[in-house]
Amino acid sequence: MSHRRMGQMSLADGLVKRRAGQNEALTRLHAVISWKPIERLLDSVYAAERGRPSYPPLLMFRCLLLQLWYRLSDPELEEALADRLSFRRFVGVPLDQEVPDYSTISRFRAQLASRELGQRLFEEVNRQLEARGLLLKKGTLIDASLIAAAVNPPRDAHSIPGEGSPTDPDAQWTKRGPLAHFGYKAHVGMDQDSELIRRATLTGAKVADSLVAEQLISGDERAVYGDKGYENRARSAAWERRGIADRIMRKLMPQSRDPHRITAARNRRIAPIRSAVERKFALLKRHYGFTRARYIGRPRNQLHLLLMCIAMNLKRTVVLLAP
Repeated sequence: MSHRRMGQMSLADGLVKRRAGQNEALTRLHAVISWKPIERLLDSVYAAERGRPSYPPLLMFRCLLLQLWYRLSDPELEEALADRLSFRRFVGVPLDQEVPDYSTISRFRAQLASRELGQRLFEEVNRQLEARGLLLKKGTLIDASLIAAAVNPPRDAHSIPGEGSPTDPDAQWTKRGPLAHFGYKAHVGMDQDSELIRRATLTGAKVADSLVAEQLISGDERAVYGDKGYENRARSAAWERRGIADRIMRKLMPQSRDPHRITAARNRRIAPIRSAVERKFALLKRHYGFTRARYIGRPRNQLHLLLMCIAMNLKRTVVLLAP
């Protein structure tokens, strides 16, 4: 299956005058990275020799970004692409050609998940942001947040260890205080000063935060900040040997030799710095709707998380580059 040649914008596009301020936000977002490396990563998607020509993968990838920024379902995205000139220009569909339908969008997303391209796309975008000097590496803020499964939880299964849903076997039960939760857990590592997300992964809900800590650091930051759930003295000592300062909050243990007031004072100094990553989770949940998983199974939800991180990083980059 070859890719369609979308070519230049048509005569009809040229007749539509651009007025000042016509969704200039998308113009700025289009300009923050080089799309050629992204296009190369996507080149194998729908690239078989037989079958009808498909939409260029880069065009489809930009469609997914629009979907996240404007919080649209697949049918709503199809309708918006058909109606909005700024959307067509961003993805590269001339007025005289049809836009991808919602089933094409869904199939493309499934292709990205099955080929595990989400991580490579996320790393390429971050590579470009690092090359522009936007990742300051003063510190990494790590945190995790529970995400409800897309399926209804199995009835009373939280009382049975290991019991899950046959519809979504990757979702897990956990408890937070007295409340049981069924679903996933999103983990992120965020650059302290730029607030760009450098690492992200999704696990079942019962996976302890501390077990994922090593996956959230990059190794070139000067410090790691986290809440008490990440406390691990052996790991912190290993970080210190690598030149990474331990800024993980400490639990107040009665048997500790350190006076509580010293530990409490240390925690108070760390807390306002560490808490900045919570605002990123608030953005994920309030604007991008990630209070509940959108898909069934970890691979597709992992892709969704990585695409949201790409979308947030690109929007953050526009802010960082603003004069």
